[in-house]
Amino acid sequence: MKNYGVFDILGPIMIGPSSSHTAGAARLGKIGREIANTSFTGVSFFLHGSFAKTYRGHGTDRALVAGVLGMEPSDERIKDSLNIAKEKGINIEFIETDLGYEHPNTVKIVFHYKNKEDYYLIGSSIGGGNILITNLNGINIEFTGNYPTILIKYTDRKGSISRISSILSNEDINIATMKVSREGKIATMVMEIDSPIEDIIINKIKALDEIIYITGINPIGR
Repeated sequence: MKNYGVFDILGPIMIGPSSSHTAGAARLGKIGREIANTSFTGVSFFLHGSFAKTYRGHGTDRALVAGVLGMEPSDERIKDSLNIAKEKGINIEFIETDLGYEHPNTVKIVFHYKNKEDYYLIGSSIGGGNILITNLNGINIEFTGNYPTILIKYTDRKGSISRISSILSNEDINIATMKVSREGKIATMVMEIDSPIEDIIINKIKALDEIIYITGINPIGR
């Protein structure tokens, strides 16, 4: 996990009383939006620990919704996000729950769609506006959103990692970290890279036969 300095702890420009409950919450929501895409018709927020106890008073509810609507933590519209979601016809619900051995400021964000299955992520706001995503649709992962990140789900074949890495190398892009997990013949890769993610990179990787899903996430505002 990242080592935090004084500027991390002081936190980002934000709207609201707490970087953990507002800035971090907004970043969690926005990363969820980046991964789940924008075709959702409703979102359920399962709130754990401190989030569950204080989400109304600390503005966590409005920050999470603002994030899934695409707002930055500094957006002045955060205070009106619940009404904005309603105007857009997006159904929102908050459910207090126990997610087990998770950080106190943790949420499970479930995106609902009209014509496909739900998609969810689990993430925590760990202080100073910093976050940690720990699960994507049942796959245990770990990334912070502080660096350009590529998420890939693919059919695991001999040479898959080499083919993906070669595409980045040919574009002169350095891989900072890479984590791969497998369930049967399906693998999930999380790569943090040193350059902003451009569509051309995503499209070249997507063209590989084994790719099931890919998305790129450039750093979310802090």
